[in-house]
Amino acid sequence: MNEWLVLALYGLVQGLTEFLPVSSDGHLAIAAMFLGDIVALPLGTVLLLHLGTLLATLLVLREDAGATLAASLRAATAPRTLGSTAEGRTALTVLLASVPTALVGLALRDVVEPLATRPAVVGACLLATAAFVGSTRWSGPRARLDEPSLDLGPALVLGLAQGLAVLPGLSRSGTTIAVAMLLGLRPEAAFRLSFLLSLPAVAGAVLLELRHPEVWTDAGLPGLFGALVAFGVGVLALRWLQRWLAQGRFGLFAAYCALLGLSLLGLALRGPG
Repeated sequence: MNEWLVLALYGLVQGLTEFLPVSSDGHLAIAAMFLGDIVALPLGTVLLLHLGTLLATLLVLREDAGATLAASLRAATAPRTLGSTAEGRTALTVLLASVPTALVGLALRDVVEPLATRPAVVGACLLATAAFVGSTRWSGPRARLDEPSLDLGPALVLGLAQGLAVLPGLSRSGTTIAVAMLLGLRPEAAFRLSFLLSLPAVAGAVLLELRHPEVWTDAGLPGLFGALVAFGVGVLALRWLQRWLAQGRFGLFAAYCALLGLSLLGLALRGPG
């Protein structure tokens, strides 16, 4: 298949599934199961695709991201300001939640790749995503908090949920938005906090991989094209998700994840052949 077309398809999948609560890693794992080596991408290209969706997040949440970053910088000289403003409390929540995310992500990093080739694992994680996303049908109307910030304990719980989302099939956005709503945040606040929390996680993962020499040599123009597709599709997907959350339709994604998860479990039970 033409390399540019492959990267365009990858950018489309990355842009949609990175933000919609259906698990980008789960879909890439499914693609690898059925398409094999045709979807094997160099590390540099993978990082470009993630950079595309990272930039999409920054564009859509530019006001929140800017305010949170400014609050974090002010706290470097005046730590008490973190608790005195809404932006500071959001920044503190992101910082606190990022600790368990990093610890869990690093702990699971070496065991995740083999799991992505096992339909039963990906299917079970997709069913877990469906359960989380489905829970918002009742947690959303009960949520009362409009500010995208949490106390210490809930922030650590949210960070743990994001860390576990490295498992293939467990959607990061679906899990963190659902957990934030279970912890009392209204849908719009949960949306903002979920994607603000993704920024240091994704940026940290990208920076961690930059130590590999091949990153700087194996990403060419097709990879940049794929990243551009991921960026454009990602902006649209974020806006769409924001509207569906506001309309109380977020839980509908649970049906898709459940159907896909059950299909993979059926495939695993049937076995080879």
